[in-house]
Amino acid sequence: MSLMDHLRELRSRLFKACLGILVGLVVCLFFADEILSFLNAPYCEYRASRGQDIGRCGFNAVSPIDTFLLNLRVALYAGLMISAPIWLYQLWAFIAPGLHQHERRYTYYFVGAATPLFIGGAMLAYVVVEKGMEFLMGMVNAYDVTLDIGGYFKFVTNMMLLFGFGFEFPLAVVALNLVGVVSAKRLLGWWRVAVFLCFAFAAVVTPTPDPFGMTALAVPMSLLYMAAVGVAYLNDRRRARRNEFAALSDDEASSIEETAPVSPPTGIDEQGQRNTDDVT
Repeated sequence: MSLMDHLRELRSRLFKACLGILVGLVVCLFFADEILSFLNAPYCEYRASRGQDIGRCGFNAVSPIDTFLLNLRVALYAGLMISAPIWLYQLWAFIAPGLHQHERRYTYYFVGAATPLFIGGAMLAYVVVEKGMEFLMGMVNAYDVTLDIGGYFKFVTNMMLLFGFGFEFPLAVVALNLVGVVSAKRLLGWWRVAVFLCFAFAAVVTPTPDPFGMTALAVPMSLLYMAAVGVAYLNDRRRARRNEFAALSDDEASSIEETAPVSPPTGIDEQGQRNTDDVT
C-alpha cells in the first residue's frame, strides 16, 4: 500500500481501538465503587485492626469533583484491561502484515507470557501494599492522619504498574537472546549482576524500607531471570542443531584436505610458459 493508505488504515485501527476502550470505560463506570473497595481494602483493614471508626475508611477529598474524577480514572484503568483484546487485536492487525511467519509466532508466545506475568506482578504489589500498610501507618500513630483518596489510589496503582512491568524483565532477556545479541552462556555469567539489579530495582520501587517488600519483588524477578536463561539455553541448542559450524571454536583453524593437483589451462605447459603451437 501507499503511505496514505497506511495512514488511513492506522486511523481506522486507532478509531476502533478507542471505541473499544470507550465501551470498556462506560461498562466499568458502573462497577467503580466495587473496584475502589477492593483497592482500598488494605487501608480499611488496617484501620479496622486498630479498632478505629472507619466509616468509609476515613479518606479525604479536597474538592467536590474529586470523587467523580476518581471514578472516571478507576473506570478508565479497568476499561483498558477488559478492552485489551480489542485494542491489542487492532494493533496486531496493523503490524502483522509486515512480519515474517517466525516473527508472528514469537509475538504470540510473548503476548501469551506477558499477560500472566504482568497480572502476577500486580497481585504481588497488592500483597506488598497490604503488608506494608502497617509499617507505613505505624509511623504516624501519634497523629490524626486523614489520607487523600486520590493520592492513595495513585500510590496503589503505581505500585501495581511497577511490579507488573518488573515481571516483564525476563521477556526482554529472552528477546535479546532470540535476536542473537547475547547467548545463554553469557547470560548465566551475568547472574550476579542480574540479581543485584533486581534487588536494586526492588529497593527503589517498594514503599517501605523493611526487607519484606524488597525481597518479595527481588526474589521472583531473580527466579524469572534464571528461567529466562533456561529458555535462552534451549534456544541456543536449537540454533546449534541447525548450524553445523556452531560447535567449532572461532579461534580454531579449519583443516585443509589434500586434493589432486589442478592441471594447467589449455595452452600452458608444465613450466607455466605459453605454448606457441596453440594458435589461440
